[in-house]
Amino acid sequence: MGGFFGSVKKSSAIFDVFLGTDYHSHLGTKRGGMAAYDKSVGLQREIHNIENAPFRTKFERVLNEMTGNAAIGCISDTHPQPLLMVSKLGTYAICTIGIINNSDALMKGVLASGGYFDAMTGSKVNSNELVAALINSKDSYVEGIKYAQNAIEGTVSILLLTDKGTLIAARDKMGRLPIHIGKCDDGYCVSFENFAYKKLGYTDERELGPAEIVEISADGIVQLAPAGSEMRICAFLWSYYGYPTSNYEGVNVEVMRTKNGEIFAKNDSKLHDMKDIDYVGGVPDSGTPHAIGYANASKVPFARPYIKYTPTWSRSFMPVNQSDRNKVAKMKLIPVHEFIEGKNLLLVDDSIVRGTQLKETVEFLYSHGAKSVHMRSACPPIMYGCKYLNFSRSSGDMDLITRRTMLELEGDDAVNHMEEYADGQTERGKAMRKAICDKFQFESLEFQSLDGLIEAIGIGPCKLCTYCWTGKE
Repeated sequence: MGGFFGSVKKSSAIFDVFLGTDYHSHLGTKRGGMAAYDKSVGLQREIHNIENAPFRTKFERVLNEMTGNAAIGCISDTHPQPLLMVSKLGTYAICTIGIINNSDALMKGVLASGGYFDAMTGSKVNSNELVAALINSKDSYVEGIKYAQNAIEGTVSILLLTDKGTLIAARDKMGRLPIHIGKCDDGYCVSFENFAYKKLGYTDERELGPAEIVEISADGIVQLAPAGSEMRICAFLWSYYGYPTSNYEGVNVEVMRTKNGEIFAKNDSKLHDMKDIDYVGGVPDSGTPHAIGYANASKVPFARPYIKYTPTWSRSFMPVNQSDRNKVAKMKLIPVHEFIEGKNLLLVDDSIVRGTQLKETVEFLYSHGAKSVHMRSACPPIMYGCKYLNFSRSSGDMDLITRRTMLELEGDDAVNHMEEYADGQTERGKAMRKAICDKFQFESLEFQSLDGLIEAIGIGPCKLCTYCWTGKE
């Protein structure tokens, strides 16, 4: 995944972009970058690896070295960015968010027309350079961005910093990801997360619509291409990836999660007797508000049976090596024995994808004396790896605990009964849930329904992308 932030002002934009980009650190852990434009210097750019250190520690010195009234920054889980490009359209910096599934075919097209790329390790091409090549093949930024949006299979949102000191922002074609514009006394900003700029003195100006393209200067916003009529914003933003204080399409993440837990508990009470549950807790951190809503509606006390120790092992500090990551995951869990020993616990997680760390969490609770652990997923069973973004994306559908379990239960024929397995009221659905319970030592397992999730978001289902749960585009 990833996020970006840009600002153009009548005063320096560097500090705002430094802080605004840092506020996107929850969206990526691999690369960070900043670019700026100054009339006397031109375009400047700096990129750092942030796998073992927070963004701000790598970019603090940029505050004294980079200058300009226009700047962009990004956090990325993919390729280094922003890149500086020289083209017939002008010199510009580019950063993107999304995923390109047909990159090989697009590369061949560019090469066949006489273009070229700088190869990375393993002969791979930076996805930002590929997007730039598509843009540069046309006679204007607008034509080029539209061409890229239509040619790319997947999703791409684009932020450019031009050699005129303006920003060009383009939301992805189907609006799967958000782009917000904020306004301050002497300029504007562009941001994935709108809370990022509110702490910097900006106020909400508006959100871009799907496929909308705008050019922003310190003096105002010019629409270069209107918004499309269709939108499929990713519902998983509210379930997991979005920061609690963020708003997407006017719906706050924390409010949605709390409401989602309430809806879940009301429906769950029809299936399960809650009288023996001592505490409801969240699987930190994004599962906590779902759990609070669940506890409020079920009248079962909310408690935190364990706390994540993050001062020295925050998400940005997770080691690359998987065995080391597993050790760190265990180190981060600090038990509160009074809420565990001899207790029947019900935990609400934001989602269950592979289940690896969840299994370790449950083993941890039992090792500290839990009597039973019931598990609830605040979203429906994830049945398909995401092909539009990097949210629930994996190396294959068989990485998903649901698909592995289905295969074990019924073999290859299981894929012909996906809807039944997703539905906890069918025999297949019950069998899958029981098998997962047996694997992870859950006393019981339930998933939020798709209808319940959509109700909690409060946006029409035709405007939401729910592919990872339904397989429907």
